[in-house]
Amino acid sequence: MQSRHATALVGLLASLAASAAIYYYTGWVLCFLLVPFVPLLFRGRDDERESLTRRACPECGYATSDPEVRYCPRDGTELD
Repeated sequence: MQSRHATALVGLLASLAASAAIYYYTGWVLCFLLVPFVPLLFRGRDDERESLTRRACPECGYATSDPEVRYCPRDGTELD
């Protein structure tokens, strides 16, 4: 499992636990519907930022978001 998926799973479980605790103490049922979806609100921002800084090799498809890497480590072609 990738670290991104593990982080999402931990966040989901934590929000469900928080939802259960809030429901237990307040009786507010909508919390079960709203809290687990909060991480989805911030998902698009990271993807947009990564796609803006991502550079790829036109020859082999190697891609990186590291601004220090200017050339493909596989064949030495300059990244787009």
